[in-house]
Amino acid sequence: MKVQSTELTALLMAISFAAGLNVYAAVGSLGVLARFHILTLPPPLDLLTSWYVIGICAVLFLVEFFADKIPAFDLVWNALHTFVRIPVAAFLAYHATSNLPIWEQLGATVVGSLIALAAHGGKIAARAAVTPSPEPISNSALSLAEDAFVVFLIWFASKHPYWAAVIVAVCLLVIIVLIRWVVRAMKDLFVGAEHVVAK
Repeated sequence: MKVQSTELTALLMAISFAAGLNVYAAVGSLGVLARFHILTLPPPLDLLTSWYVIGICAVLFLVEFFADKIPAFDLVWNALHTFVRIPVAAFLAYHATSNLPIWEQLGATVVGSLIALAAHGGKIAARAAVTPSPEPISNSALSLAEDAFVVFLIWFASKHPYWAAVIVAVCLLVIIVLIRWVVRAMKDLFVGAEHVVAK
């Protein structure tokens, strides 16, 4: 699928949201789809089609797959990835819109960052709700669901960018409605990560 200018915004919404949940799955999926000509990325993002980039994303995805399911350590992992997921989403949005005027490019970068931040915050809030559960399965099940959703969303956006944007818009609306819960969960994440590191 060749990306037209009218579809780019919708596609970037999906990419930014996916990056906020699992940046390695998002970037790796984009690279694979572009590599097999299912999706045509803007030229500045051709780097993502490199097997080296795809391979690095695959390795880091496997690391995150296990790290995200280890109680306590997942707090540190997700806290640190606040400084990975949002910048990568900004990088993707900035380079995907390189053909636009600079003010529109910067606007897309800011919006992409905010969408990724919202997705990351929503992920943390969902974990905060599930983690206290005494049984160990719910946290792992939620993590698996997030991973699967990211891969699905990137693939679905390559076929139906507007519907993918609708899905993201609904998710963002839910996060906005629960914004106080999300903010509290983000604060608790960093406090919990500090305690784990201090030990």
